[in-house]
Amino acid sequence: MRHPKDISIQDFTYDLPVDKIAVRPLQQRDESKLLIYKDHEIKEDVFKNIDSYFEKESLLVFNKTKVINARLNFLNEKGQAIEIFCLEPNAQDLELTKAMAVQKTIRWNCLVGNLKRWKSGDLKLSKNGTTLFAKLVARKEQDVLIEFYWQPAELHFSEVLELMGHTPIPPYLKRESDETDLDRYQTIYAVEEGSVAAPTAGLHFTKNVFQRLEERSIHSLSVTLHVGAGTFKPVKAETMLGHDMHSEWIDVTKETIKELSEGEQKNIIAVGTTSLRTIESLYWMGLKAFLNRDATLQELEIKQWEVYDLEEKKISLKESLETLLEWMEKNKLKRVVCHTQILIAPPYELKIVKGIITNFHQPQSTLLLLISAIVGSKWKEIYKYALDHDFRFLSYGDSSLLLK
Repeated sequence: MRHPKDISIQDFTYDLPVDKIAVRPLQQRDESKLLIYKDHEIKEDVFKNIDSYFEKESLLVFNKTKVINARLNFLNEKGQAIEIFCLEPNAQDLELTKAMAVQKTIRWNCLVGNLKRWKSGDLKLSKNGTTLFAKLVARKEQDVLIEFYWQPAELHFSEVLELMGHTPIPPYLKRESDETDLDRYQTIYAVEEGSVAAPTAGLHFTKNVFQRLEERSIHSLSVTLHVGAGTFKPVKAETMLGHDMHSEWIDVTKETIKELSEGEQKNIIAVGTTSLRTIESLYWMGLKAFLNRDATLQELEIKQWEVYDLEEKKISLKESLETLLEWMEKNKLKRVVCHTQILIAPPYELKIVKGIITNFHQPQSTLLLLISAIVGSKWKEIYKYALDHDFRFLSYGDSSLLLK
């Protein structure tokens, strides 16, 4: 089969009418529509009934990342608006959890709206006795390096963003965020602060849904992938060879990896593309540790194309994850915290998961490529059905359960 570098993104497009994009969430999370693709057949239901489509003892893997208030609205000395969108800490080795706990000052890579209005001096934003300053350090090709500092200095950066920032709803919603988004653009199980976009597959889950899953002996595991703004990055190159896949932080405990290693016979379902990318990355990290027992954590990180180069060296899931656990033991690590740049696209074969719960994605996106790696060319039929049957698309849209 051809290498994904050769994929033409034009093969992964479809017509998405504007009125199919959900601009606001439904009143009840679990009342969204659910498309089920199983045994090559498509049917639909309501999300609150999703438990009835899993085998008993299935294992659902959730991404427990929490969206931060990444949008900051400043005014320059003339009173003109300048928006700063926080992307990630500038230091490559500063994991997001630690970055959010920093006090006094920190440097972040940011996008700046109306940058031309920022002629000189530091920007200032004050609220409820707290003052945040932004210093423009450097203009770079893709983003801008900003140094933030604040008073009171003992506040953590997470506390400053919570007070000063706004919910970073997707740009294609074409509206300002409001009070509703504070709650609804966040999963009910979000814990680890660091994402600038929600893992939207989880937005449909409620306490009632979790109770029904528990009653049917359907288990849950949590991982963390902090979603970056790159998740919205369109593929502009003609082929995937010209696309630079975004890199994101993952954080997985030894206990979670152990449970996944014992789940080879289980029906493991990823809740969202971020969970899937995280746990599939673990397999390849284990394989790299198998090939080099003395590898550093940085050497185990997954780059964009290397899983396709490693394909011929594959080992069993159990052997891979047990090797990763041995490597963690040797390096005295209780968690794997590193970057992954994995690009999942045809002809990728899933190593751990048997399916995915996910929303409907934008045309010509890497997320659509991932869906195609699971269901093949059937994605076209699935998306046509969703469009023809009034499913709502993108972040606040309806859900689907896609099984291999």
